Amino acid sequence: MIGPGTGVRVYLACGVMDMRKGIAGLAALTQDVLCQKPTSGAVFAFRGRRGDRIKLLYWDGQGFCLYYKVLERGRFPWPSAQDGAVRMTSAQLAMLWEGIDRRRPDWGVPPARVG
Repeated sequence: MIGPGTGVRVYLACGVMDMRKGIAGLAALTQDVLCQKPTSGAVFAFRGRRGDRIKLLYWDGQGFCLYYKVLERGRFPWPSAQDGAVRMTSAQLAMLWEGIDRRRPDWGVPPARVG
């Protein structure tokens, strides 16, 4: 994903958001629901009701970037709280974007012993 580098602050909007919203609507949610400034340089993540769609809002210093991903199978792992925000690291955001549950990553089978 082309986007913010490591060390960026990331906030997940808990609960379900209307995925029809664009940049202006998500920026308003960032202020009203998350109590954050949308132009702060942080990444704000929003998930739809079905859980297979995610939008990321990011201010890069010149304008807003809106990233949108739809999973063909599965759901994005998300906190169960109805309102507020959860803070996470940029590494956890990368895992989320790939559809990996940061709470229980499945790294597959460990390498077999050679010898």
